[in-house]
Amino acid sequence: MSSHAAEAAPHGHTHRDDVGSKMGMWLFLFTELILFGGMFIVYAVYRYMHQAEFHLAATELDRLVGTVNTIVLLTSSLTVAMSITAIQEGKKSLAMFLVGMTLVLALAFLVNKYFEWDHKFTVGLYPGSPELVNKPQGVVLYFGLYYVMTGLHALHVIIGMVVLAVMMGFIRTGTIHKGSYVRLEAGALYWHLVDIIWIFLFPLFYLLH
Repeated sequence: MSSHAAEAAPHGHTHRDDVGSKMGMWLFLFTELILFGGMFIVYAVYRYMHQAEFHLAATELDRLVGTVNTIVLLTSSLTVAMSITAIQEGKKSLAMFLVGMTLVLALAFLVNKYFEWDHKFTVGLYPGSPELVNKPQGVVLYFGLYYVMTGLHALHVIIGMVVLAVMMGFIRTGTIHKGSYVRLEAGALYWHLVDIIWIFLFPLFYLLH
């Protein structure tokens, strides 16, 4: 009987740890949603106050670039979700490949964003530029929010890439395996948050002309 109890205890302990880890990640994601939620509210208020100027500023953004980045991130959400299924089925190599694909897609998003920002700087549309300070207040506010919100999102993409790279290492060393993959699930949840935030940013800045 004592041997059964000894076997049950570790499993019960592991289960509690998994539940605690998932709960901790959900609480963290909730704080992130509050952060971006506040920014979305600020955006909505300023857009209401400067509708015509926000409309004018939005025409400076390239919808095609935003659409490509949206497709890239949505695809990355699919690959990271598939990596969980792969590890559940004990397919270690496939899981590593899928996490690797997620990292490649994330890098493609950042490269695309870099060229987009570089173009905006080239034409003088950046905070404090002589070109921008001479424009109406609403346009200045629009680009201020654009750089803050998309920049903060890009930072989250970079953090997510670091997290997923660590998860990939855990899969390679066997720390994450068929019987224990809660870390990968947590990393995937964070990545899904990154994608969800972009799904809101995309229409606000690229579609609402």
